[in-house]
Amino acid sequence: MLRAAAWGRWGLFHPCTGLSVRMTSSGIAEKGVLANQVAVITGSTNGIGLAIARRLAQDGAHVVVSSRKQQNVDRAVAMLQGEGLSVTGTVCHVGKAEDRERLVATALEHSGSVDFLVCNAGVNPLVGSTLGASEQVWDKILGVNVKAPALLLSLLLPHMENRRGAVILVSSIAAYMPQVELGAYNVSKTALLGLTRTLALELAPRDIRVNCLVPGFIDTDFSKVLCKNKAFFKNLKENVGLQRIGQPEDCAGLVSFLCSPDASYITGENIAVSGFSCRL
Repeated sequence: MLRAAAWGRWGLFHPCTGLSVRMTSSGIAEKGVLANQVAVITGSTNGIGLAIARRLAQDGAHVVVSSRKQQNVDRAVAMLQGEGLSVTGTVCHVGKAEDRERLVATALEHSGSVDFLVCNAGVNPLVGSTLGASEQVWDKILGVNVKAPALLLSLLLPHMENRRGAVILVSSIAAYMPQVELGAYNVSKTALLGLTRTLALELAPRDIRVNCLVPGFIDTDFSKVLCKNKAFFKNLKENVGLQRIGQPEDCAGLVSFLCSPDASYITGENIAVSGFSCRL
């Protein structure tokens, strides 16, 4: 009785009839493990976000990509559609309420519901010390990196319930190993670890899982600020067991797995993709 009550508290107590298993029929194999499902991905026109969009679409999902600039959205949509993938897109500055509402509306045009939300959009307008950041910089970093994912999810939630969906927040290795140059950005990415665990508790009773991707040093435009730091690269070579810089595609497979039925009993986890173990 106590065990059942404890499981109920975590929102994980379900009858056996709700268990998910991998299907091996030819129909599933042809359609992809995410077939007939819709994924919304912010910050998804280049780098890690684009790699995730491509992988989820390759695995069968209809993907809605977004970023702040129309030309970037148009380029990404054309590229992915040219690969035969089911993709649409819209401009979305996640820090703006009207853009978040437009993104939700665009996603609902496909089938009237959403299964997956991947929050990859992030900003770091200041390279420098934490205490040197102005109030405006703090507001922008926390607004886009931490507040916006929660606000976007609140809009999508009514359209994700009862679909056994998944939310993936994208943090950074800076949450575990902060770099002085990244200042307040480090703090925002650490906050996402806590947001993941909090949302996982809140949404478990609604059968929505929430996990967090924690990329290490990945070869993207966003990481170029660290490329100029020779001490950082020396430390990287000493600590990264796989002795290479990660690629965006190294993150995409994990996100697809976390969206899939194979991850139906995983929630509240912060998972690093960094080439080494950054925590116990």
